[in-house]
Order: sequence, then structure tokens, then C-alpha cells
Amino acid sequence: MKLAPVSFSNIPLGRPLPFSLHNAEGILLASRGYVFNEREALDTLAAHGTLFVDPQEVRQYRRAMEAQMNSMVNAGNTTLGQIADTQIMAPEPSSAPSARPPEELGDPDAPIDWLDMQSRANTLLRDTKSLRFMFRLDRLQRDLSRVLTRNPDTALFALIHLTASETRYYSATHAMLVCAMCSLAARDVLNWSPELETTMVRACLTMNIGMTELQDQLTLQREPVSPEQREQIEHHPLRSVQLLRERGVRDPIWLEAVQQHHQVSAGPLGGRTPADQIARLIHRADGFAARLSPRATRPPMAPSAAMHATYFDESKKVDEAGASLIKAVGIYPPGSFVKLASNEIATVVRRGANTLTPRVAVLVNREGMPMLEPAIRDTRLHDHRILSSVNYKDIRVRPDLVRLLALT
Repeated sequence: MKLAPVSFSNIPLGRPLPFSLHNAEGILLASRGYVFNEREALDTLAAHGTLFVDPQEVRQYRRAMEAQMNSMVNAGNTTLGQIADTQIMAPEPSSAPSARPPEELGDPDAPIDWLDMQSRANTLLRDTKSLRFMFRLDRLQRDLSRVLTRNPDTALFALIHLTASETRYYSATHAMLVCAMCSLAARDVLNWSPELETTMVRACLTMNIGMTELQDQLTLQREPVSPEQREQIEHHPLRSVQLLRERGVRDPIWLEAVQQHHQVSAGPLGGRTPADQIARLIHRADGFAARLSPRATRPPMAPSAAMHATYFDESKKVDEAGASLIKAVGIYPPGSFVKLASNEIATVVRRGANTLTPRVAVLVNREGMPMLEPAIRDTRLHDHRILSSVNYKDIRVRPDLVRLLALT
């Protein structure tokens, strides 16, 4: 889609937008018909950088405006002031830059602050009424996509480590892990288009906005789920769609994927609609990420066990979506713990040439003593092959996330 820049002075306040607004990458910021009622919203747009419109929408708008003005002039009883008040000037269509300049995106080599990412995702999911919602979503999506492209092992390590080691910001961390797994499967295994992957990322990040607070609460709750909570859980996909619509989202694939992510049936991905494919992939990654997380009433499941449950569908048959996730992240994904043939305990820091031979860093030596410095092992070698997965609760050392991320 070719885009044309638009001036902020052409954006109406208190009136429906005559055309959709996009950023330089073509990501939708505000749909046609959205009403900016507050100056703060336009200030937020200004901080977002140059805005762009679809020239075809502009041409359609111009034709409609010309027809309306001609009708008013021919009516004979319309003042010049009324005619001028109806016109919202639009830019002439022109070629937009293919991408935002690198300097506007920040330093691409700068390390990701994962605790800050958690906090930002938590704010996004809890403050869905904010006029800044779409801008926060855009920024979070951009940062996640950047690290998933440049170093996916870092993203997997950080998100799996945070998922298994803490309950703070559960809903936010869960959404980002599902997003990371689905993105890698879509890109590296299923060969989905970049456009479909972008839609899927948005669906992953927003699938549970209808119950974010409840999700975080249930992680710490020891009592059984109440009937009221059960009802909220069952209806959260529809609630999430409602909240997205209120923020101006009109993408039918995005909305349908969110609505169906708990209801989509098992079976091959071929022959499904794009929304159904996204929903199925999310559904399988959603279950995997939930099993990794600790609850007040149970410890986290080991990743290999969670992977086994993801690989087979509800009928105990191999699931195409689940299998693509495993192929993308590995049976022993970064951030998980394993026991080696050398009797050492290690954490996986990078995926390997196949799903069974990742790169690992030893944290506990064969005598059961913590290592002062992690030692890298090649699991392709017989003496260092992986014997089994180790549950996070059975690890006696608490590795430093920042220190280990350097090894990814």
C-alpha cells in the first residue's frame, strides 16, 4: 500500500476522521471515522512522528466533498461560511518513504530492557481506555519485532525465564511470550506473509485485554474460580473485541482471531481462513505459555512437558500448529533448564541445529555446586548430551537474567 504524508493541521478535532491514519511502516494508528475529542490525543500523534494516509481514501474523500459542496452551492441558501466549514483539506497523493529513518527508531543495537518491556505491556493491557493505547501497542510491537528479528534466542530466553520465575505482570509476560513463539513459527516454519504476521502479533498482544486484571489475580488466588470469574473468563474474547473496536480497530482478521482464539477447532491449518489460522496458532502457544507459569496452587511445568502437550491436539493427534511452534523454538527452548549426561545442570541459551541439541550454559556442576561462571557446553557431544528437562522449582540457584542474556 502506497502512502502519502498528511499535515497535523488537517486532522479534525471533534469530527470523524475522513481517512485512516498510518505510520511510516503502514501500521494503522486511527481508523476512518475515529473522533479525536481531546487535544492531548493530537499531541500524542505529534510525538509519534509523521502521519500518512492512503491516497485512494483521499481521492474518495475529495470526490465526496466536491459532491457535497456542489450540492450546497446549488441549493442557493448556504452561506460561504457553512461551505468553508465543511471542507477538511487533504494532501495531494505522493510517494511515501518505504520505512521510517533508522535514527527515528532508536539504536537498533541497544539492548532490550525486559523489565521495562514488562511494565509497558502491563500498562498497555490495563489502560485500554487510554487514547494512547494504539501508540503504546505500536511501540511494543515494533520493539518485540526488532529483537525477534535480530536475536530471537534473547527474546525467548528472557520471556521464558520471566514466565517461569515470577508471577508479577503475568498477563503482560504471557502475551509477549505467545507473541514471540507465534512470530517465529509464522516466519520460520509456516512462511506467512509479513502482513499476516503483523496482524497475528497484534492479536497475540491484545487477545486477553478483556480480562487482564483477572488473569493477574487468578495467578495468586488459592480459592477455586468463582461463578462470576468463570463467566468473565468465558466471555473475555468478546470483551477484548469490544475494547479493540472502541479504540478504533476495524481489521476483521485481527478482531476475528481474538474472538476465536479459545474456540477454534483442531485440525490442519490448510483450508482455514487467515483469522482461523492465527487463532489456532495462538491457541496452542497460549496453552504452552500458561503451563510454564507458576500459580499459587501449583509450580510451573517443565518446558519439555509443556511442549509435549502442545504437540498433540485435543484428540491426541499431532497438531500442525503445535508442531510448528516446537520446530520454531525447540523441544528445549532458550530459558529452560536441562540435565546433561555429565550430571551437570544447565540452562539453554541458544537453539541448536535441531530441536534436541541447543547451546547450554552449565549453572550447577556434577558435584551439585553452583558454578562461579557459567560454562558453555556443546550438547551434540555424547558426554554433554541432554538427558532430561529440569523443572524450574528444582533449580537451587537463581540465575541472573541480565548476566545470562549476554550468552544468548
